[in-house]
Amino acid sequence: MYAQITLTEDDVTITAVRAQGAGGQNVNKVSSAIHLRFSIPTSTLSADVKVRLLALNDHRITRDGAIVIKAQTHRSQDMNRTEALARLNELVNSVARPPKIRHATKPTYGSKQRRLEGKRKLSETKALRGRALF
Repeated sequence: MYAQITLTEDDVTITAVRAQGAGGQNVNKVSSAIHLRFSIPTSTLSADVKVRLLALNDHRITRDGAIVIKAQTHRSQDMNRTEALARLNELVNSVARPPKIRHATKPTYGSKQRRLEGKRKLSETKALRGRALF
């Protein structure tokens, strides 16, 4: 029913930076890690998707509404770029479909009986905690 949203490199700002961690000379010389930045407010996404994205409690979303993703797992800059875009698309598609509306229903007769039985048992247990009468 809802189409997948696919963002391309034209929608984001991509910067190549040096990767962190072990790797010897290669990691010190080559900028293979990718910083991807996607501004939610200025994007072409629909308004409801923007609202749901900004409402996410995700450390990758900044206060000004930009998604920042750093990809550095691969040695190749192209593979890191592809991975960063895939992670961005996954994040956007996670909120693309609106959440289902919960319709309140009445509790069943059985569930009411089980609740009352539990209350009765707890009441009996607590009544037994009183002073012993001799």
